[in-house]
Amino acid sequence: MERSMDSTGAVRRTKEEKKLLRRQIKASHTLLKHEGISTVSHPTKHLVVSNGGLGNGVSREALLEVLKEAGQNAYTLLNGRALQCHDQSVTLYFSYVEKVDSDRSASCALPPGLSVLEDFVSPEEELQLLQTVDWMPDTDDVTVQKALKHRRVKHYGYEFRYDNNNVDKDKPLPGGLPAECDALLQRCLADGHISVLPDQLTVNQYQSGQGIPPHVDTHSAFEDTILSLSLGAKTVMDFKHPDGRSVAVVLPERSLLVMKGESRYLWTHGITPRKFDVVPVSEAGGSGVMTSDLSNLTLSRRGTRTSLTFRKIRHTPCNCAYPSVCDSQRPPSPPSVPVAEGDACRLEAQYVHQVYEEISSHFSSTRHSPWPQVRDFLLSLPPGSILADVGCGNGKYLGINPEVMSVGCDRSANLVQICIERGYEAFVSDALSVPLRSGGCDACISIAVIHHFSTQERRQAAIRELVRLLKVGGRALIYVWAMEQEYNNKKSKYLKERTTETSMESSEELKTEENKSKPQEEQDRKLSSDVKCTEDGFGSMTQPRIHIHTNRTAFVSQDLLVPWHLKSNADKNKGAASGSTKGPMDNTSQGPVFHRYYHVFQQGELEDMCCGVTGVKVLRSYHDQGNWCVELEKTLSNSLKNDIA
Repeated sequence: MERSMDSTGAVRRTKEEKKLLRRQIKASHTLLKHEGISTVSHPTKHLVVSNGGLGNGVSREALLEVLKEAGQNAYTLLNGRALQCHDQSVTLYFSYVEKVDSDRSASCALPPGLSVLEDFVSPEEELQLLQTVDWMPDTDDVTVQKALKHRRVKHYGYEFRYDNNNVDKDKPLPGGLPAECDALLQRCLADGHISVLPDQLTVNQYQSGQGIPPHVDTHSAFEDTILSLSLGAKTVMDFKHPDGRSVAVVLPERSLLVMKGESRYLWTHGITPRKFDVVPVSEAGGSGVMTSDLSNLTLSRRGTRTSLTFRKIRHTPCNCAYPSVCDSQRPPSPPSVPVAEGDACRLEAQYVHQVYEEISSHFSSTRHSPWPQVRDFLLSLPPGSILADVGCGNGKYLGINPEVMSVGCDRSANLVQICIERGYEAFVSDALSVPLRSGGCDACISIAVIHHFSTQERRQAAIRELVRLLKVGGRALIYVWAMEQEYNNKKSKYLKERTTETSMESSEELKTEENKSKPQEEQDRKLSSDVKCTEDGFGSMTQPRIHIHTNRTAFVSQDLLVPWHLKSNADKNKGAASGSTKGPMDNTSQGPVFHRYYHVFQQGELEDMCCGVTGVKVLRSYHDQGNWCVELEKTLSNSLKNDIA
């Protein structure tokens, strides 16, 4: 009927009217789908406003004002009309409904141990505290000031380090906390909010639209109670329990937030970056827990807020009742993949150099079978050749060919000492800077070493150092762990069940993990999946965490922490006394677990890196039992390469 009327011109809608009708129909469908409320075509006493609410910046007060002005003619006067609100234009769409279910509120309590004390300081005290914080660039070492990506921070007493989420406890800042905070803290002490005075203060300044990601203040860094004073403007802080429960709490200006117990140790807290907060309607504008009572919410524009967070430095391990989230009671999170040179050096010092010093004796006991193709390479060298084994470990390759003069070097002093005790020539050296003259070696080997460098630049630098040592025409053999443990439809021995002793380096050393208990494996998996958010949360978390590998399984990422389960001396002696060639791999005793950093190479990666070094020709590239291997030849002298460069 309507179509025939349109065709005769009796009822002809304009383009704007058609658009308005489409928007109304869409809003009606959304209301029915999500709320179960049907719209009607005839006038009723209930109006639904679409596209004009808290979600798109229309405050309750602004909407009520225009509705009161329009009165009973609101549908006719306002439907499809634009409303100016907070520097933006919002088009309102109206529909009639028969009834509205008003019983829709649901409240939730504050997290246990959390309290918000309104008007804890007077406006005069607020002004004095704000003036105390000098945001001018520091010219002394009394405080530490940082301009983070999403806020400004200033530290008193001790500096909070966002790179490791902890405090330099041995480096207190001179001056302590500002004297202007004394009265505030004495009041907290007298009222029982704290039992000891804080000695660390972090001041955060948030502009409108800024926030801080969800986090738990590090357990090992600070004692239980944490105080946070809000100055200058109100905000909404979000608290979340690990089981998914969440509570949004309004923090008014001049209020004191007190976090103790569960709310401090278990719940994360953060501030969502936005310029407006949805808050309960209140004449006094006080604190409160956000509810789903849609009839009692409005918008609050954020201003510049300064928070003063007071904490007490912890000097003993935390023994709280929440071990699953306590860094004192569980191993630390895996490190991030490094980018900067300094980060790479620190990671390798902790997860390579230090580990091999600790496990050197046990590690050496698993190093007795040379790899066949490495042995063939060494035996192919002419008598009188000079060989450098860079990363020689316990020296198992130094005596393969007695017709050549072999010298080894390794970063581990303990492994070098084992070489010397066996009568081999060896010295301590980093593979990136070997103290041997350029062009003095006929051959070099680097077996299972370069995969311990944590950036591509450092891995390629290690290859260049090998080439530097070679004479023109000299050859080098490089082995690194392969990402592809199954190649040409054949699984490496590392992935197979152990039946006989294998000569594969990775299989030898990782088979020591087969007897590791399931709780330890579960712990490793927990570490691997744990991504701990820093208090800053912006920038530092862009790099992925390094995956902790589950032994005897295929590699799932290139950057890994590989567990090494250390056997006790009694276990090692028992294996030696029995005459077993497997030694400590045959017992089930438990010892400390160390994690070593590895970068496993994808097919073609090692060859491409070698080809990227000037004056090098790749003679062959092959896969050998879970390793990528390259034999290369030096074709240009070092002086000529420098001329070319």
